[in-house]
Amino acid sequence: MTTTPLRPTGPETPLFDEHGALDERALEKLGYEQRLMTLSEASVDHHFDAFTDIDWDDPALAVRDDDPRWKLPEADVLGGTDWYRSLPEAEQIRIGLYRQACVAKVGLQFEQLLISGIMNFTFALPNGSPEFRYSTHEATEECHHTQMFQQLVNRTGADVDGGTRFFRATAMLLPLVARKYPAIFFWGVLAGEEPIDHAQKAVLRAGENTHPLLRRIMQIHVAEEARHIGFAHQYLEHTSAKLGRGERFVMSLLVPVLMRWLCNEIVVPSKKAQRDMGIPADVMKQVYWRQPASRKFLRDLFADVRMLAESTGIMNPLARRIWRLLGIDGRPSRFRSEPASAAA
Repeated sequence: MTTTPLRPTGPETPLFDEHGALDERALEKLGYEQRLMTLSEASVDHHFDAFTDIDWDDPALAVRDDDPRWKLPEADVLGGTDWYRSLPEAEQIRIGLYRQACVAKVGLQFEQLLISGIMNFTFALPNGSPEFRYSTHEATEECHHTQMFQQLVNRTGADVDGGTRFFRATAMLLPLVARKYPAIFFWGVLAGEEPIDHAQKAVLRAGENTHPLLRRIMQIHVAEEARHIGFAHQYLEHTSAKLGRGERFVMSLLVPVLMRWLCNEIVVPSKKAQRDMGIPADVMKQVYWRQPASRKFLRDLFADVRMLAESTGIMNPLARRIWRLLGIDGRPSRFRSEPASAAA
């Protein structure tokens, strides 16, 4: 199987990290418009295609329901529980396969919301806007992600719904705010992208014995999603100074609620998924989010977002209390994508 390398080569290599994504600390040395142009050029030179860069017919990537590489890794909060580890291997594989399909499905749904919101956002941009080109590059890449995720779901054979009923009934309202309130939209983008990006990086860094198809999908998603998250950070930092005091205060209260809601949609199995996987109610309560390890995992998901909230001036005393009440408070990252172990 021939695939696009994840580590770009050439004179521009210093701008890229080990995942093939732009090095944020190097990017910060550029001006705002230069950063957006660099992101756009990276999307042209180092992009992926769901059907070119993954050989779905390769026997090595076949999905079998007896393959132990589908077991959940310990980096997954459910996979690290005594309950899951005590199950027979066949049951661990079944749950792992279903769980990965479920995460892919809700990720796909979120990408669809993002694409819709980006189209609303760009529709109102004036000629010459530096945000237009990168936004449309991002929408293109997200379309490939939806294809990639749906292919994975189809091959697992799992009948997954993705997000909760409430999410599926109300989430299409989020793209509607992108034109008039783009800052709220891009905070919502981070609320969905940061948790799955953090979780996937944790699995890849841990070097778990992951199925090669899932690992390849994660590698591609992490490489491109880092650029998407980087754009949201750049846009929010650039536009925060234009917000009035009242807007900034409302944003400070809304952001942590948005973070926790969308994080739960992505990370916590829905009622249907709980039943299908056979997770006992007491295990659900402990894992999401009463155990010390899972509470730390939840806090770690938002270290980068807390850093951004501080730098954009929306982390006031009342907001800090809300972050704490929602269990997503903690020390902010010193730089984007700082490993959780270093940020502890």
